Amino acid sequence: MGRTGRIRRRALLTGAAAGLAAGCAAPAGRPGARPREEEPPELRVRRGASATGRELLARYDAVLAAHPSLAARVGPLRDAAAAHVSALSPAGPGTSPSPSAPPTAAKAPSPAPPVAAEPGAALAELAAHARRSADAQTRALVEAPGELARLLASVAAANAAQAYLLTSGSRA
Repeated sequence: MGRTGRIRRRALLTGAAAGLAAGCAAPAGRPGARPREEEPPELRVRRGASATGRELLARYDAVLAAHPSLAARVGPLRDAAAAHVSALSPAGPGTSPSPSAPPTAAKAPSPAPPVAAEPGAALAELAAHARRSADAQTRALVEAPGELARLLASVAAANAAQAYLLTSGSRA
């Protein structure tokens, strides 16, 4: 094949080198810029779990505001929910409402959710929301990497325990 074989090989190598160089270059129009990457799964899971936790925390705050007589029973559960929000925060622990903050100091993402006028009904609604939060955290486990999955499992278990404590006759 003589000369034509060498030309083809040389053309192939030149084309491959050009392709590699083009693949390593910055996107057109933005020197040094990187292609837009998808949000990391851990951050996406943390955002969702944190939002779920903030919703539950807002429910606790609304119940405590509407029924101050439930503070001894609901207050410690609210503090645990605040600690979960802090632990799940996308920015890292310690960046969300503190567990010791009074209910009025925590900022709800939206207006306070409606609360039943009867304390027992308010506790039942709060328990139902804690169960839904536990379910949401459990569903998020599928996408979560190792340490975050363990944290989510713990938070889901705690939310399920809170639902039980809110509906049981015993004091929390």
